[in-house]
Amino acid sequence: MFLDGKKALITGSTSGIGLAVARALHAEGAAIVLNGFGDAEEIAKLQEELGGAAFFDSDLTDVAAIESMMGEVEGVDILVNNAGMQHVAPVDEFPVDKWDKIIALNLSAAFHTIRLAVPHMKKQGWGRIINTASAHSLVASPYKAAYVAAKHGIAGLTKTVALEVAETGVTVNCISPGYVWTPLVENQIPDTMKARGMSRDEVIDQVLLAKQPTKKFVQPEDIGEMAVFLCRDSMANMNGANWSVDGGWTAE
Repeated sequence: MFLDGKKALITGSTSGIGLAVARALHAEGAAIVLNGFGDAEEIAKLQEELGGAAFFDSDLTDVAAIESMMGEVEGVDILVNNAGMQHVAPVDEFPVDKWDKIIALNLSAAFHTIRLAVPHMKKQGWGRIINTASAHSLVASPYKAAYVAAKHGIAGLTKTVALEVAETGVTVNCISPGYVWTPLVENQIPDTMKARGMSRDEVIDQVLLAKQPTKKFVQPEDIGEMAVFLCRDSMANMNGANWSVDGGWTAE
């Protein structure tokens, strides 16, 4: 297993995409550090499943909590910034507190984990930083001002840090999924129903899958496999890229 001896921190990894990434990296030998929220018994089962994975329930909207977590982890070889949230509303009705929280979690948290992870990676001459962006890092949709702004920011942050660490053995890339059937997507359906005056089925057919030419949701495991791919030594020159896994959405 080519990731034996590597430690991987995946934020937002107690469900959905993050959990799929954690499972895929673990399958290749990485020691896993989970982060997120959820039922304590279920998380304990995940820790056992993932070979005794460490777990932090740190609130990534709190800079001090991020710094504490990164200090306790004591250096990671692979950092996957995946934690995120969504809110759907017209810009003139968008709650300010929701804007602030989405930017803090979806964008600023990645900045903080990266700045704290890079010194260790530079010192050892190897590291992989993978940011979960979105098709919304490349294109926009209405009623998602904060999310689209944050994901465009993630794409820019990825490119910038990739250039800064290009000679150190560290790579920085982002993966931009289309709609993946996860709690994040499922939970935004009621808000979208309200904002657009649609039924649940109409939102799925006319808003979500309408964007993806395959007419299929991306599977979390697809993103896990892409993360593994980006960790390979053969990908050492894959740096600063934005990988679309969106069923062709952004090809149009």
